[in-house]
Amino acid sequence: MFSSFFLKKGMSRKAVQRTQAITRHMTSSSASEQPLVLFESTLSARIFKLNRPAKLNSLNQPMIELIQAKIEEWRNSNLCGVIWGSGEGRAFCAGGDVETVVRDASDPKTRAKAIEFFHKEFALDYILSTLDKPYVAIMDGITMGGGVGLSAPASFRVATENTVFAMPETKIGYCPDVGASHYLSRLDGELGTYLALTGDILKGRAVFEHGLATHFIPSRRVPMLLESISTLEDPTFEQVNDIIEENRSEPEQTDTMASELVGPVRAALDFSFRHNKVEEIVEDLNALVYHADTSVSKWASRTLESINLRSPTSLKVALRAIRLGKSLSLKEALEMEYRIAAALCNGASPDFQTGINFVVVEKMKTGRANWSPATLEEVTEDIVDGLFDLNSPHLKSVPEFQHPFVTQDPRDYTEFALPTENEIRDMVTGEHPQGGDTGVTLQELVSLFESIRDGKMGVSEKVKEVATRKCELIDNSDGNRVWLKWIHSPQLP
Repeated sequence: MFSSFFLKKGMSRKAVQRTQAITRHMTSSSASEQPLVLFESTLSARIFKLNRPAKLNSLNQPMIELIQAKIEEWRNSNLCGVIWGSGEGRAFCAGGDVETVVRDASDPKTRAKAIEFFHKEFALDYILSTLDKPYVAIMDGITMGGGVGLSAPASFRVATENTVFAMPETKIGYCPDVGASHYLSRLDGELGTYLALTGDILKGRAVFEHGLATHFIPSRRVPMLLESISTLEDPTFEQVNDIIEENRSEPEQTDTMASELVGPVRAALDFSFRHNKVEEIVEDLNALVYHADTSVSKWASRTLESINLRSPTSLKVALRAIRLGKSLSLKEALEMEYRIAAALCNGASPDFQTGINFVVVEKMKTGRANWSPATLEEVTEDIVDGLFDLNSPHLKSVPEFQHPFVTQDPRDYTEFALPTENEIRDMVTGEHPQGGDTGVTLQELVSLFESIRDGKMGVSEKVKEVATRKCELIDNSDGNRVWLKWIHSPQLP
């Protein structure tokens, strides 16, 4: 009965067999063991909760396989209206179980297991991006690395005051993955480049303001949100969006953004991180340390400190991946990141093992790992090529990246987020499909986006911040209207 039911629903026999095997494994575990992932059905909602709180819900391969089996089942179930992902404790998911991965990679006998981990993780991330029913990721707590891979594809990414977002891979001699080269490269300006290279964090409302979350609600309302969404019999994306908006958290101060990466600091960020060479980024940051605006000089000093602690090899690999990722589909980006991960497992750089030992095993809070090469100047193009070139000796024996067959394309994960800087630019320049062919004032610009986003919280603050930083005011000489003119090139504050 079990097999025939799911085969009728369109699941492959192989997928059904995998689901059966995993279910048997779960039910045969001793009563004293806590499941790594909790699954629940509540009316139309199908819920997975990562249940490894002592490890901040870091993903290991059994967890990935459990989630994938359920996702394949739910996507083909007519009874499943919404998929809901969350984490137990103070993290949604703090990343992957990299300590185990590095241990497996260090032994030729188990190296294939390390590469297989990345293969399975990235395949799951891709499947989540193609869901044709609402998927809500609750980023209530630490959301880093593998946790970003689970949340970034979601149409609804809900941040709370507890959210701590980062892609900290350069801290451990690795490279941002789980589709980061695709997602981060498409953030406003050079924000994604900055996050990828420094590994610095965004907290709470700032995660929403910069488009990494689509909504911001108080943590205490999450249970009520789940209850409301689960009552929808045949939920549409618009209905789910409306319910989340009803639970939104209003800003403490109107007309201001919570993020520190705004105004002159944001202009300095976009200016310095626009380069295609890490050395040139560092050169600009060194100059900005002496900027007259103290907010800029302090930011530049902190950023330089972060970069100087990171693996030089990882910095150059991450920058190349981000630049390439901007023109890649999500699937292509995941394929590239899989090759980078496999090359590192095959010894393309010693920094991955060095970084894990320094940060995870020895738990060093200060100081710099013994990176090799130790400086940016010593990291040659040949070293970086070794992680990208298919003919690299570190990639010749690597299995091809594959994912379970899906017919749907990835959804637009920006649909329910705040307007992007590119959308705002197009409205100012007259290229937006819902704009006009004449200039707009600041108030008209705000009104247009509030109408398009149906009164979404945060739209006014975001549009005003971008317009103030990226537009010049043009007076038409009659004193009645002041038009906005877009500044196309990054400028120093």
